[in-house]
Amino acid sequence: MRDFVKGVGFFGRGLGILLRSPKLLLLGVLPVVVTALLLAAGLIALIYWIDDLSALVTPFAEDWAEVWRAAVRIAAGIALVGLAVVVGMVSFSALTLAVGGPFYEHIAEKVEDDLGGVPGDAELSWWRMLWVGLRDGVLLALRSLLFTLPLTVAGFVPVVGQTVVPVLTALVSAWFLALELVAVSFYRRGMDLRQRQAAMRRRRGLALGLGLPATLLCMIPFAALVVFPVAFVGGVLVARETLRTAVPAHA
Repeated sequence: MRDFVKGVGFFGRGLGILLRSPKLLLLGVLPVVVTALLLAAGLIALIYWIDDLSALVTPFAEDWAEVWRAAVRIAAGIALVGLAVVVGMVSFSALTLAVGGPFYEHIAEKVEDDLGGVPGDAELSWWRMLWVGLRDGVLLALRSLLFTLPLTVAGFVPVVGQTVVPVLTALVSAWFLALELVAVSFYRRGMDLRQRQAAMRRRRGLALGLGLPATLLCMIPFAALVVFPVAFVGGVLVARETLRTAVPAHA
């Protein structure tokens, strides 16, 4: 519980740091805007072509009576749009960090320099950062979907779907979001996804303390524009705390 409270405190400190440096806040907002526009464009394109896609995934209904064929394809269309929304939500942080790699690396460098710097800072090119970020982001998104999709289906179960499922969904989302938020700080130390996960598992409460308020606040329309940069700076602080107390092999 102490780690959880500390993680929430790091989220608050991230807000304070960005309020004192509006330029860093603007740098953090720009990739969020770009990612949101890309995902919105993809969703609009999906909706525009939904009739053709629904027919493509339901070839078995081609010879059915018109009323049943239409019902099946409407259901398929709804399922496709719903799946796209879930995938977009799960992959949002990874895409934002990949698109805004240079911006977030600059923010992390500035924040950590003010806190004493990073021993043995690993220099990564923008293309290298983009590739590693996308690769690790896809892996985390797929793992997240293994939990998120069953929980989404379970959300339709009476009582349980309105009580237990939302709590579990928020915790799962918070955990994977925290893993994304600390990514740049680990990359700057030459540490990969496996090492990042191992380090964060030892401080799971700290990760959830950062990820949970960020996850809940991002549900507010347009709040992600500010919440994500704040949470990212909080992730820099969480990464420093985690690695500061880690065993020497991960330092």
